[in-house]
Amino acid sequence: MNQKKLVMFAAEIFDRLSAAGWWIPALLMRLFVGYFFMETGWGKIHNLNAFTTRFAQWGIPHPAFNAALSAYTEFLGGALTILGLGMRFVSIPMIINMIVAILTVKLKNVSGLDDFAELDEPLYALSFVWLFFSGAGWLSVDGLFKRALNFWIRPERSQATVGALSTRCAEARDDANGLRDF
Repeated sequence: MNQKKLVMFAAEIFDRLSAAGWWIPALLMRLFVGYFFMETGWGKIHNLNAFTTRFAQWGIPHPAFNAALSAYTEFLGGALTILGLGMRFVSIPMIINMIVAILTVKLKNVSGLDDFAELDEPLYALSFVWLFFSGAGWLSVDGLFKRALNFWIRPERSQATVGALSTRCAEARDDANGLRDF
């Protein structure tokens, strides 16, 4: 392989990575963070009395209500995050849940930036900030809705895409028929 072909090959690889760079990280982030919160929320829901007791010990007002709110926010937010359904809307209560956890519980044990950087909650909050701005990605319920909406709202664009795909299929069929002649 000469140098020009090698450079073109590398450029093609980077182009493909860039194209995948939008939806693969969003998918992986959603699956990991969503599963984590769905699982922890499920555990808190099924042990709500102990979770409420901890809220009371931390001095959080209305501990029964706030413990249930936090547990269900985590569980439902995690499930919706996995699906990529309403990702930008779901991110807001998840970020708020993490900020409240940081301010009411975790910050009491922080004496400096090093301690703060070692907390999990800011990282989870930042994960949801990223998902808020980036969206759920191509492989999500939101992505399916977006594609369906684009097809419905812009039929001329969708028809152009269908036409282009039909032309490509016809060309591929013709190429395949040409190969049979050999």
